[in-house]
Amino acid sequence: MIVIVCPGQGSQTPGFLDPWLTESSFRDQLGAISDSVGIDLIAHGTTSDADTIKDTAVAQPLIVSAGLLTLSALFADGRRDRVGGIAGHSVGELTAAAGAGILSENDAVAFVRERGAAMARAAAETPTGMSAVNGADETELLAKLDEYGLSPANYNGGGQIVVAGSLEGLAKLSENPPARARVIPLQVAGAFHTRYMEPAVAHLREFASTLATSDPTLPIWTNNDGSRVTSGAAFVDLLVGQVSSPVRWDLCMESFQAAGVTGIIEVAPAGALVGLAKRGLKGVPSVAIKTPDDLPAAFDLIDQAA
Repeated sequence: MIVIVCPGQGSQTPGFLDPWLTESSFRDQLGAISDSVGIDLIAHGTTSDADTIKDTAVAQPLIVSAGLLTLSALFADGRRDRVGGIAGHSVGELTAAAGAGILSENDAVAFVRERGAAMARAAAETPTGMSAVNGADETELLAKLDEYGLSPANYNGGGQIVVAGSLEGLAKLSENPPARARVIPLQVAGAFHTRYMEPAVAHLREFASTLATSDPTLPIWTNNDGSRVTSGAAFVDLLVGQVSSPVRWDLCMESFQAAGVTGIIEVAPAGALVGLAKRGLKGVPSVAIKTPDDLPAAFDLIDQAA
């Protein structure tokens, strides 16, 4: 069983869409998405610098759009019928919602435009950030988070927990990390998936109520608790609440394993989730689709599982 995974914020790098946009079909698709949301995603995916694409209001639509380009190629020629399921990490859940048929491509990108803008406004209220903590004892780490006023934001599995909160608290954690742990500041503009994002939730709930939803036609799992969701409306409700609650990617990977996953394919901008799978789903073959040159390996993985 092949599971498609869709990455979240922080996975983008300057110029990462250059190899994709040499192909007219991908350029036309991204141009249409850009027009629908009023953001020049072609420029942001090719020429914008790191600070520009770190901006939440830019980064989130850019990441989801890159995933949609990948899915359009991945699901062509009947391959979608041979995929066992899909899931996204954080904003990648919008990519997954479109891939599963819950939201149309345009509605998914419209949602992510509103999400990115609302989270950027919330982040601007208080200077905050996020750091990945690798190799910490969870009990010891949670005690330090309480001490420094920080919160767990992403339980990523494989020994990684992303924490979030004030820049002062993150600096203290970096200076005094848990035993044998490594603290890595992330290139994001706020304390996502924590109480700092609560101002964004009300706006997104109102916006989500205007969207048409369908029940998924591919199995899809939620970041909320790793469970499979069979109602499109329920999944969109979870997308709204997810903004201010922790991402349980560890539980998603446990669900993949329980479902009998035999391969993981990560859509662009790929790398982070395949890295987590190598630690949390040891021995499961994986493909990270960074450029169109990686698509044949992904096609092979799907064909082998058929």
